[in-house]
Amino acid sequence: MQPYELSLAAAAAEIRERRLSPVELVDSVLGRIDRVEPRLGAYVAVTAEQARDAAREAEREIAGGRYRGPLHGVPVGLKDLIDVAGTPTTASSRVRDGHRAAEDSTVAARLRAAGAVLAGKTHTHEFAYGLTTPQTGNAWDRGRVAGGSSGGSAVAVAAGAATFALGTDTGGSIRVPAALNGVVGLKPTYGLVPRHGVTSLSWSLDHVGPITRTVEDAALVLDAIAGHDPRDPASVAVPTVDHRPEREPDLTGVRVGVPDGYYLDHVDEAVAVAVHGAVAQLEALGARPVAVEIPMARYLVPTLWGLTAPEAAAYHARTLRTVPELYQADVRVLLEAGELIGAGDYLRAQRARTMIREAWARVLAQVEVIAAPTVPTTAVRAGQESVSWPDGTTESVPEAYVRLSAPANVTGVPALSVPAGRDAAGLPIGLQLLGRPFGERTLLRVGHAYERTRPARALAPVV
Repeated sequence: MQPYELSLAAAAAEIRERRLSPVELVDSVLGRIDRVEPRLGAYVAVTAEQARDAAREAEREIAGGRYRGPLHGVPVGLKDLIDVAGTPTTASSRVRDGHRAAEDSTVAARLRAAGAVLAGKTHTHEFAYGLTTPQTGNAWDRGRVAGGSSGGSAVAVAAGAATFALGTDTGGSIRVPAALNGVVGLKPTYGLVPRHGVTSLSWSLDHVGPITRTVEDAALVLDAIAGHDPRDPASVAVPTVDHRPEREPDLTGVRVGVPDGYYLDHVDEAVAVAVHGAVAQLEALGARPVAVEIPMARYLVPTLWGLTAPEAAAYHARTLRTVPELYQADVRVLLEAGELIGAGDYLRAQRARTMIREAWARVLAQVEVIAAPTVPTTAVRAGQESVSWPDGTTESVPEAYVRLSAPANVTGVPALSVPAGRDAAGLPIGLQLLGRPFGERTLLRVGHAYERTRPARALAPVV
């Protein structure tokens, strides 16, 4: 096994025991980037020389007895919305040409303090306003979409071009590409991970979280980046928790909500079969399935767009007037549409969100987690505009991809996407687990227990 194939936890153990040096790991990942990047387009920029310098410094520190923890000397890809001092943050847009961050974002500073090594900045759908990341090819089939908007981060991790990565999630943008590329994606509770220094799409819905190869890896990254920062007005001060799951998790007595209707209407048969199989596995591990009904389901996506569109338009108000021609057409249309939403409609969306949150709290009082598909279908072909369902209805690709991930953004609850097998074409399927606010420890425990029932996953073949 090559070093770039190692999970974060495995790489950390090798580095800690001095069987692998950070220089070897970083060189291996950079070599992998050189080989796969021309086909995948996961990175906006690769910071190779800085990464090698940081790896050498990590090696010196560890040799001197100053080991900082499991992220020390491990290469990370950061979505190109996340500021790193002295490095461009372009948001994959011509609007940001020439922009260079003056200081680290909170999450970048915390990763730096933990000893992580920046491999580069990964592509996003322009300003995170989309669900396909058109610059990037799917790690399993480059003729298919990567998912978005954190497509570059998910593809880099799936292909071995980063040991782990960070993405952002406003309507599913961590979980959707994680599911489509067969990796783990965690959207934490709203307010758990600070967003200071992260370019916003919709400030009342934005989250920052990890994309990794395993659930344990996601826990290690979350431990490094979570915690209060007053520079983010939404940041919440909660007690520090060790999120790393037990090696042999016991799910006895854990109630797993099994929804019908909303989460299983208009879903590919292979996806539905995979999710039902996952629930059966959790039951075999001691969990207790409980039928639940998703409240206010018909209002979830309209509420998401009722919040996202005007907030995004407000964020881009100046540049949309001064340099509109620099935006990609799809993003420009969405931003201009957001300007047409009045204050009354926006306030009604805020009121609807409050009602939805209260209704979901009542459901989550009955169960610890809810198990559902991450997305209703696997990765569609690049350029495909719609998805057809057996009942004769069609749905646009963005609508299909956001439909099942939107609830966790509207409510702010944590949500985890874990690989749950592949369809007949060999494309990855994602299981989504949703939990109680600040219930990441339980969520990761359940996800880890399920993951251990699955065969070991290899990197994507990059075809």
